[in-house]
Amino acid sequence: MPSVLNPVLNPVLDLLTIRGTVTGAEQLSSRTRRLRIESPQLAGLAVEPGQQVRVLVGGLTLRTYSIWHYDPSGAVELCVLDHAADGPGARWGRSVAPGAQVRLRRPEGGFTLRPEAAHHVFVGDETASVAFGAMLAALPADAVVSGCIETATAADRLPLTYGDRLEWVLRGETSPADAVRRLAPAPGGIAYVAGEARDVQAVRRVLVQEAGWDRRAVLTKPFWTPGKKGME
Repeated sequence: MPSVLNPVLNPVLDLLTIRGTVTGAEQLSSRTRRLRIESPQLAGLAVEPGQQVRVLVGGLTLRTYSIWHYDPSGAVELCVLDHAADGPGARWGRSVAPGAQVRLRRPEGGFTLRPEAAHHVFVGDETASVAFGAMLAALPADAVVSGCIETATAADRLPLTYGDRLEWVLRGETSPADAVRRLAPAPGGIAYVAGEARDVQAVRRVLVQEAGWDRRAVLTKPFWTPGKKGME
């Protein structure tokens, strides 16, 4: 596999990616690892809460990770969920350590916080928690927040700002769509719905067709579907 510092490919990769260094790694939940990547090229960017970066892992394989925290001095923090798979992204997420050199694309994506909304509804699973974490951290203390996050176990829950305002459910207890029916969020705000593709579609139907939400107020991001972890 080509190295991120391959002398033949570097001139091309330098046009497309940023060189960074992993400067920190810690376990945030039972299956989620926080990685800090620093680079002068990451300084001073206009990063919006909820955006993502694409990282070269295992040679020229790209994997997409939501940004947990952006440091304008020149760093991004990513949270990598261990799916117990054996693909290049899973191997990289488990093994990469401080000091490792990585290549990544600049932050991108339109699934981002709408800070002007009257209230904010978050619905998703472990894969959505990272983007939600960045969005929630950017909201003021008086923000109206509700929603539901599904995880496999209680140990999979990330430490989210205003996480006590959300309903946390274990997979199999109830469906995200039924959880939203129970919450009955009133129209007029913004809903952020992400995670498994079929759940995302089901929650969107509940909000738009049953609860009367404007479909433009329901932002969706299918991160995965059975048999396909990454949908970027």
